Amino acid sequence: MNFTTISRWEFKESLKSKKFLMIFFLQLSVLFLMIFVFNSFATNIQSEKGISLTPSLSGFASLDVDDQGQLFSKYINPEIIDIKASNSNTSVKRLEEGKTTGFVMVSEDSLDRINRMETINVELYLDYRDPKRSVIRDEVNATAKIMANAISTSWIDSLTPQNTTQTVVNQENTGEPLSLQIIRKAMIAILLFLPLFLFGNMVIDSVVGEKERKTGEILMAMPLSPADIILGKSIAVIGIIALQVALWMIILLTAGFEIKSPIIVYILILMTSIPIIGVTTIVTAYAKNYKEAGIGITFAYIGVVGFLIVPALAYLSGQSLLANISPMTMVMRLFSGEAIPFWQFFIPITFVLLVSAVSYGISIKLFERDDVVFGPRPGIIRLIIELTGFKKVLKSDSN
Repeated sequence: MNFTTISRWEFKESLKSKKFLMIFFLQLSVLFLMIFVFNSFATNIQSEKGISLTPSLSGFASLDVDDQGQLFSKYINPEIIDIKASNSNTSVKRLEEGKTTGFVMVSEDSLDRINRMETINVELYLDYRDPKRSVIRDEVNATAKIMANAISTSWIDSLTPQNTTQTVVNQENTGEPLSLQIIRKAMIAILLFLPLFLFGNMVIDSVVGEKERKTGEILMAMPLSPADIILGKSIAVIGIIALQVALWMIILLTAGFEIKSPIIVYILILMTSIPIIGVTTIVTAYAKNYKEAGIGITFAYIGVVGFLIVPALAYLSGQSLLANISPMTMVMRLFSGEAIPFWQFFIPITFVLLVSAVSYGISIKLFERDDVVFGPRPGIIRLIIELTGFKKVLKSDSN
C-alpha cells in the first residue's frame, strides 16, 4: 500500500460526496455569473454612454510619430496613447533605450501622394521587449484603417463631382481600449487561477477531519508512512482541481474568450496548484480544528494571491525579468501572444518546484509528530527552531 491507494480512495469519495457536487456546481454558477458581469462591464466601457477607465491610464503606453503632413496624427486617439512628435533618428534612439514603446513613420510627401492618388507608406517599429506593444499595434492598425477609409472617400468624391452631397467622416476606434485589454487579460487569468483557492475546504476536511473524527490513530496504524498519507491526500485534491480548471477553460473558450496556448496555460496553472496545496497542508497539519485551519488558510491565501497577482501587474506596467517568478505573469504574457524564450519558463517552474518541496517536506514532518497530530501541540516558534535544526546546533555547542 502506498500514496496512490489513498489518492484513488480520496478522489472517488470526493466525486461521490453530495457536499462536493453541490460546491462544484455552485462554483460553476459563480463562473457564469462572472462572465455575464464582465461582458456587461466590457460593453459599458466600449459604449458612448458607459463608463471609461481610459483617462486614469493616460500615458500608460507611448508612441513617437514622424508625420510631417499631420495626416496620421489627425486620426489617432491621444486618450489611449501618449503621442510625441519626433523625427526618425531621435525616435529610433528612444526606442532602443526603452523610452517609447513604438515609432510610426509616415511618408514625408503624404499630402502630395493623396492629391496624386498614390499609396502612402506607414511604417511601424515596436519594442518587442515591452509588453505594452500589443496596445500600440492595435491602435496603429485601427488608425490606419480609419485613415484609409477617409482617404478613399475623398478620392471617390473627387472623381464624382456631380454628387455634391457632403461627406462626413466619423472617427471610430476599432481597437480595444487599453483599460479593457488590461482588464480582460487580468480577469481571464484570475478566473483560471481561482479554482486553486476553492478547494482548501477539501484539504481541511481530509487532514483536520482525521483529528476531529478521531480516525487519525487508525490511519497511522495502517501500513502507510506520513509521506504516503500527505502526498495521497494532496494528489487527490490536485486531481479535482485539474478537472475544475479544464472545465472552466472549456466554458471560457465556448463563451468567446480567447485563450492563446491553452495547453501551456493549463500546465502552468496545474503546476501552481501543487505548492498551493502544499502550503494548505502545512496549515491543516498544524491546526487543531476546522476553525483554526480556516483562519490559517485565509491568511496563507492572502499571501499566495499577492505573490501571483503583484508580479503580473508589475510586468504590465514595466518589463521585469523578476516578475516572471509568478506563473500568472507567464499566463498573461501568453495571452498577449508574446514569443516567450523557452528558458524563461524555468523561472516560475523552478520556484514552484522549490516551494513544493519545502511545503510538503514541512507538512510530512508535522504529520509524523504525535504531539502535533494528537496533542498537546508545541508552539510555532519551537517547531520552527526544530525544523531548521537550530536546536540541534545549540545542543552540540553546549556539549
